Amino acid sequence: MVTMVPFRLLSVLAAGALALGAASIPVHADPVTLAPVTDPASLVNPFIGTTHAADDFPGADTPFGMVQWSPDTSPHRPDGGGYEYTDSAITGFGLTHIAGPGCRAAGDIPVLPTVGAVDTAATDTFSHDNESASPGSYTVSLDNGVKTELTATTRSGMARFTFPSTGQANLLFKLTASENGDTAAEFDVVNDTEVRGKITSGNFCGEGNSYTVYYDMVFDQPFRHSGTALAAATPSTPRTDASPNAPEAPNRPVLHGAMPRTPRAFGPRASGSDGYVTFDTTTHQAVQAKVGISYVSAAGAVANRRAENPGWNLAKVQGAARATWTSLLGRVRIAGGTPDRQTVFYTALYHSLLHPNVISDTDRRYPGFDGRIHTVDKGHGAAYANYSGWDVYRSQAQLEGLLAPQVASDTAQSMVDDYRQTGLFPKWSENNGETHVMVGDPADEIIADYHAFGARNFDTAAALKGMIAGATVPNDNRPGLAYMQQLGRLPSNGKYGCCNFYGPASTTLEYNSADFAISAFAGALGHTADQQRFANRAQDWQNLFHYSSGFVQPRDASGTWTGGFSPTSGRNFVEGDSWQYTPMVPFNLHGLATAMGGDAAMATFLDTDLSSLTGAGGYTDLGNEPSLNIPWEYDYIGRPYQTQKVVRQVQDQIWTDGPAGLAGNDDLGEMSSWYVWSALGMYPETPGTADLALGSPLFPQAVLTLPSGRTLTIDGTGAADDAPYVQSATWNGAAWNAAHAPDGALSGGGTLTYVLGTSPNTSWASDAAAAPRSYPGAPTYSGVGTSGDTAAASANFDGAGFSYSAHALATAGVTPGAEVTVGGAAFTWPDVAPGARDNYEANGQTVRTSGSGSISFLGAANNGPVSGTATVTYTDGTTQPVTLGLSDWTLSAGAGSPLADNTVAVTLPYRNHAGTASDPTTTYVFATTPVALTPGKTVSGVRLPSDVASGGLHVFAIGFGGTASARGHR
Repeated sequence: MVTMVPFRLLSVLAAGALALGAASIPVHADPVTLAPVTDPASLVNPFIGTTHAADDFPGADTPFGMVQWSPDTSPHRPDGGGYEYTDSAITGFGLTHIAGPGCRAAGDIPVLPTVGAVDTAATDTFSHDNESASPGSYTVSLDNGVKTELTATTRSGMARFTFPSTGQANLLFKLTASENGDTAAEFDVVNDTEVRGKITSGNFCGEGNSYTVYYDMVFDQPFRHSGTALAAATPSTPRTDASPNAPEAPNRPVLHGAMPRTPRAFGPRASGSDGYVTFDTTTHQAVQAKVGISYVSAAGAVANRRAENPGWNLAKVQGAARATWTSLLGRVRIAGGTPDRQTVFYTALYHSLLHPNVISDTDRRYPGFDGRIHTVDKGHGAAYANYSGWDVYRSQAQLEGLLAPQVASDTAQSMVDDYRQTGLFPKWSENNGETHVMVGDPADEIIADYHAFGARNFDTAAALKGMIAGATVPNDNRPGLAYMQQLGRLPSNGKYGCCNFYGPASTTLEYNSADFAISAFAGALGHTADQQRFANRAQDWQNLFHYSSGFVQPRDASGTWTGGFSPTSGRNFVEGDSWQYTPMVPFNLHGLATAMGGDAAMATFLDTDLSSLTGAGGYTDLGNEPSLNIPWEYDYIGRPYQTQKVVRQVQDQIWTDGPAGLAGNDDLGEMSSWYVWSALGMYPETPGTADLALGSPLFPQAVLTLPSGRTLTIDGTGAADDAPYVQSATWNGAAWNAAHAPDGALSGGGTLTYVLGTSPNTSWASDAAAAPRSYPGAPTYSGVGTSGDTAAASANFDGAGFSYSAHALATAGVTPGAEVTVGGAAFTWPDVAPGARDNYEANGQTVRTSGSGSISFLGAANNGPVSGTATVTYTDGTTQPVTLGLSDWTLSAGAGSPLADNTVAVTLPYRNHAGTASDPTTTYVFATTPVALTPGKTVSGVRLPSDVASGGLHVFAIGFGGTASARGHR
């Protein structure tokens, strides 16, 4: 067992790159305010992100609340948020909303005030001049003369509708108008001041999930009339079925392949009943309403309303909502900066803390993913739902863990409970239903992120056990798991079946990050063996890295590189291309730089990739999640000044104080959280850890209240928009010359002080030891080539389900750990059980080994013969190329002959095949003719060929002959 030791990146810079940038005095182009912020909620502009496809909403809500009472507009009604700033009509004020998902969602139980004859299809026009919003409050004076004021508690809403003097003041309940329509709607009159009912909706991205939300609304004066009206249901999202390899548009997920059956399937209806009540406002023009909702029952909705808002004081409820937001936003206090930058910052922080959402009632009951009613675990405040997993694991979960550790702990426990109920962690869930939208296994990163950033109050043992099971036992969250275990990659021509699998090249990287998060979480809990195992598995990205092109590329099951590759093509990737995904190795950027040919080569890659920030030419797109990590990667190659430069460019180009001030779907606060971290001058690059890559702060000061109760102060001396460059830094008064945050900064607190300027200081934090950590794991086999005769499906040597028979090998004297001697070279057969990884499918891996005299390789090719060039490295650093070729393992079903320099080492009468007893094709293992090594030198490692164009070249062991011999190492 090799102990995993994190190390700092090595740095190899091009000649002249270390020229010292002169310290400069920043030019303050804009007036700044140096007073510390005392009322952060007053700086929030909820209209930011309400156009330009960000899909945020401006309505009334509380942090992580169940209710988001917000206007829905026409004709656009964007996904989730429901509000498009360029629209001029409101169709209703829905009680539930989700900020910026890629598909229609929520928008349940819209209520609309009208005047005159009842028309449940009516809309109200409005002007932004008569509209305002702040945290916990929304107000608009409609063109029909009705002023609408909304506020919220966690599970209830309160409104005041001030009508003109009329005998026909209506409130329409558009129950059939959830964003994805409804399968059932009920409107019941309890008495002349109370109505209640329920709706069932769902079908996120066309997946077929469903949920039921109950409502109960009371009024402070009796209504004169009530009734129902037949209405056409809102059309639901159609089911899509795209190819697993088809390119996708950013921020527009679609479903691929078969989906799991759900006991609560969504069944859209063509029509249904809406409701209405009519008041006489000739005497009392203001009608107040209070509404409770519940995902459990109508009684739960009543209880939620009564518990959270027993009175009729709208201003008091608004004040309480505002105070809740002030308290949470106040965990980050900034000082200085321009007013618009302060607004952008606190609005981004606000948007980062809207989701996930409480789904349990005040009596602690909630609907589980199994369709049953459960009770919140003892020691926890609430159950939570709505996880945009593929998005939020990158930086939103970390911010939630840091600033709302109890909420994050409750969320983590909710995820553990979801696993207990169904055997799966939530992936992209809407309320109490899984949708299987997007790819990867993001719950691993989310839970590990919560823990790393300070949320520790959940069942960590159960979480780790479930995460390991999800990474090792076949399940619907990882439909590509068998390929990952057997081939170390997801082939472009694989057969995946269920559930919404696509983009095999990028999904391989997603599984790698999930595995590393398991490693980090296991290490934090003291499980060192699991820490090492999953850190090693996380390195499978190397199986798709093409050393000649310098890109992550798709490969088919046989090992052949998939034809027609272009780094700007989205084929085999998810909402992106290889320019955007090749850098997505956030846990081992040193390894990526080494694979690219060194730090200078990676710098060239990043320079090109970041020549666009909006996806032009297929390059980095900071409006979508796969690119969010890229600007911070200069830190890992000795060039943090370029991170400082690019991050400021992103802040200037994409983020503004206006409705269009956010590019791309906000994705439940993920995009907003990126801005928060960047403005603080840091970013959580490595999933599952508290490691922070550094940029530069946007404000002269920021003070964070940490989960421990201590504070982290970030001082930016000379901070200004045109001064992003770090000239020097100190940590608690001592010089700090590293591109990562000090260890323990997020737990113990302290003061990180920067001196900033307008010109780059290229020497600051440029040394190899100054880079943030990389986690390389240890060399490991990349394929499973041997199976037991009764478990043939456990191995896949050739990508077609065929493998060597462990029984046949044993009969030939080849057992785990046995010595095989051929032509004077001694080999050790891999000492692993059948069904475990036992060979290297050559793609540039470096195998640690030791020996001298001569070198030989034991193995075979599939779809062979296959050859390439291996590189021997000696202990003195010198190298020697060695041609390596291996014959086809069946000699083309007996039609071929071994290569001239191959000797048959083992002959077997049959091979195994998944789904059959055995296949009678004779199979072989070969040994290459020994190649003389430089006399007097000792080998320290062998880099296997990276220039294999087709088929797979599999090495089981490396042997030496002469004065010394050694075994190939796992």
